[in-house]
Amino acid sequence: GHPPILWSMKLIVTALASLVTPALAQVAAEGAWSRATAPRQDVGAAYVTLNSPSADRLIAASSPVAAQVRVHGMTMDGTVMKMREAPGIPLAAGQMVRLAPGGLHIMLMGLKGPLKPGDEVPLRLTFEHAPPLDIVAVVQPATATGPAR
Repeated sequence: GHPPILWSMKLIVTALASLVTPALAQVAAEGAWSRATAPRQDVGAAYVTLNSPSADRLIAASSPVAAQVRVHGMTMDGTVMKMREAPGIPLAAGQMVRLAPGGLHIMLMGLKGPLKPGDEVPLRLTFEHAPPLDIVAVVQPATATGPAR
């Protein structure tokens, strides 16, 4: 007469597990890239497309190749485009958020050396809710407008 109780316990545990999991769902990242920088240029940028299963916010980033990494958004002040550090980049549930030139981006400040095409820039992205995500941005030529396909 015991199996039904065991079975229902298992069911409850499974149900609870499925309630807990979404909060820790990993943000997906694809097509991470960066632009080559000129010698002596100590600021670079990285771009990536993010897709979070639940509403979240990209709040910080870090990389061993730069002294400081900041998450930047763009604001238009009339016709003037202003770059400013954003208080995090909001990620709507299940929506692709594309960081790209002329828009949202990750600023690499105090580069330890020039970024050359083919170099790999390791980045750790920190979110408000999701666990940190380690990605690698591949450096493209300075003229690139997107990741190499």
